[in-house]
Amino acid sequence: MLKAVLLFSNFASLFIHLKKKIMKQTMPINGKFSLAELPYAPDALEPVINAETINYHYGKHLQAYVNNLNALLPGSPFENLSLEEIVRKSDGAIFNNAGQILNHNLYFSQFAAPKENNTPSGRLETAIKQQYGSFNAFREAFENKGSTLFGSGWVWLSRDQAGTLKITQEHNAENPLKKGLTPLLTFDVWEHAYYLDYQNRRAAYLAELWKIIDWEVIEQRY
Repeated sequence: MLKAVLLFSNFASLFIHLKKKIMKQTMPINGKFSLAELPYAPDALEPVINAETINYHYGKHLQAYVNNLNALLPGSPFENLSLEEIVRKSDGAIFNNAGQILNHNLYFSQFAAPKENNTPSGRLETAIKQQYGSFNAFREAFENKGSTLFGSGWVWLSRDQAGTLKITQEHNAENPLKKGLTPLLTFDVWEHAYYLDYQNRRAAYLAELWKIIDWEVIEQRY
């Protein structure tokens, strides 16, 4: 009995901790957003993404978006709204910074240590195979969208309200939420996301990212 109580207590504590981390990422605290915590060490994704890239991309680029949004929100109609609500309703500088925070939160939280032959399972695997024929065909289509996006932006896998999967290109800070879609998986194709590791070889970067996708996270979003 005592063991069951302790197990439940530990589970409840973990749930509260995770809920607080999620709230920290999507809701302002005392009117301000803060940098979302990484679920891994800065060097955990090597050699796909090295620690130096994480330190710059996460520690400097993302932090700058957080700082900018916190400076823009006071006195605006978007104070105390979630990131998702701000992205859906705003435009201009507030949208650009909120969009980039949300995009990066989804991007960084979908990774885990590299794994060979890393593919989805469960309902998401079934949906991908039904719609694209195979995981490899889906992967090819996704990488093609990422490689052919002109300039800076993101390539996304999302689902619509009927559960249909969609691959979209989104420029700059855009997010599929604006189109009424639920974002599942994203590859950042802004040059700063890959230049330290891959220089101008965007296609090579896209091909390597599959090794570090945490498909359990993507399945939960689905």
